[in-house]
This record gives sequence, C-alpha cells and structure tokens, in this order.
Amino acid sequence: MFNGLHVSGYIRSDGLTELKDKIIETSLNLFEQNGYHGVSVNEIVKECGTSKGGFYHHFSSKDELLFVIHDCFISYVLTKAQEATSDNIHPSAKMQKIILSFVKVFDLYKPHISVFYQESIYLKPPYVEAIKKKRHQYKEIVFSVIQEGIEKGEFRSELPVEITGMSILGMVNWTYKWYKRDGGKTIEEIGRIYVDLILKSLLTEEFKNDASIQPYLLKNQMDID
Repeated sequence: MFNGLHVSGYIRSDGLTELKDKIIETSLNLFEQNGYHGVSVNEIVKECGTSKGGFYHHFSSKDELLFVIHDCFISYVLTKAQEATSDNIHPSAKMQKIILSFVKVFDLYKPHISVFYQESIYLKPPYVEAIKKKRHQYKEIVFSVIQEGIEKGEFRSELPVEITGMSILGMVNWTYKWYKRDGGKTIEEIGRIYVDLILKSLLTEEFKNDASIQPYLLKNQMDID
C-alpha cells in the first residue's frame, strides 16, 4: 500500500471518469511544457477548471498521476497480448497481433509515452515496482509465443528465446523516438512493416511459404491493395 494505492495490482477501481480523463490530459500538456517538477497540483487544477478536492478524489498524489499516465499504455498492450495468446491460433498469428497492438500504442498514447520517458525518474519505488511487474508480464508473453513457435516448428530453433524477444521489444519500443503522426506512413502501415520484418526473421524456410502466413507478409498485402 502506498498513499492509498495498492500498486501490486492496479490503481483505483473507479475507472476513468470525465474529470479524471481531463486531469490526465491537462497534466500531459503541462508536463510536456514545463517538466514534472515544474508543475504543481494547483496549476493542474487551475488549468483544467476543477478543485483540489476533485484532483484528490481521483489521485492520491502527483506521483500517482504520473504512474497512471504510464499504466494507461502498459495496461493496453498487456491486455492485447493476453487476448492474443488466449486465442486458439498459431504462434505466427499471435505474434502478428502482439506486434500490431504494440506499435499502435505509440499513436494512441503518444503524449503519455513521451511524458513517461521524460519524467519516469521521478517515480517513487513502489510505483516503479508496479510498472516493472507489468512490463515483466508482457515480456514473458512475448517469450512464450516465441517458445511456442519453436516447439511447433514455425520459428527457427537456433534462435535463443530471450535474446530474440528482447530484440523484438527493443526494436518496436524505439518507435516512440521517431514516430510522427504526420509522417509518410500511418501507424497501421508501420505495424505491418514490423510484422513482416519480425516474422521473416523468426519463420523457418518451410513456414515462410505456408499459406496461413501469407496474409501477414507485405508482398501479399500489396498484391491485395
């Protein structure tokens, strides 16, 4: 327990209210402009037109607010990965779903991710541990899909699971550094490019030509387009 927040699970169970959402969006703008320590709770409540009571109804502290900003996007990708692995589909299809949702988060939660990477050093240890737990869960899901793919003969057996998984996570995670919404490719197009790159590096020669894999490869999508 930390400032009224049970960080071993999730934050408060009251969900996002309109005010809570507004506080988060206002804080994101202020943190991006002035930095985490350059913004007070007073400034946040003034900017979004609420009271301190309204703020503290949703967040026990500014620290919890910063944690929630991260939790929004890590919970999104974790839930999507769990959904992918619960489906009765082959490993390549699971990996495709995981990668597409991972890439999409850089568009859906672009301000959250930008603020988190700039300001995460200010998180208190209990919040850091809560974040690490979810990140570990996500990493283990990716590892498990790679392992399953190897065991089923879809993915190359000579690839070390952990190094391969960390390479995938590192490559996709770097998207936050360069992705622009007004760039030459949409986030969906970027996602499909990553899927093609990753699957072609994972798949055995036999499975690269398997009919079930073809819809995930760029050359076939271009033919359809």
